[in-house]
Amino acid sequence: MTENELPPAPETLAKQLKALADPKRLRILNLLMSGVQCNCEIGDALNMPANLISHHLRVLRKAGLVQVERDALDARWVYYSVNEEAIRALVAAFDAFFDLGRIQPRHPTCGPKRMKGKPPKKLIVKPL
Repeated sequence: MTENELPPAPETLAKQLKALADPKRLRILNLLMSGVQCNCEIGDALNMPANLISHHLRVLRKAGLVQVERDALDARWVYYSVNEEAIRALVAAFDAFFDLGRIQPRHPTCGPKRMKGKPPKKLIVKPL
């Protein structure tokens, strides 16, 4: 990765980070990391109403972080799980973005130190 280059798909990363910026969604995702859950299990574990859980799950699904599957025998039952591929990609993007090896020493090309001996202009502030 070159200097000032973002990891692949910065728009996707931003969308996922926005979805994860809510503490309730982080709690839901954390719960799903322990395995497949239905809406009522999530509600019981997190003490949240079903409609609020559905809202947060929809946001997580749109960000691609959560998968949904309907029960084969009774389609009224919906099960949620972590999208492992998306989580792997998110972890890789974080690793690449926050790689400390990307931090380079940089010296500004402007400012008083770069004026080649010329004294900086004095700023005169006149009272109103």
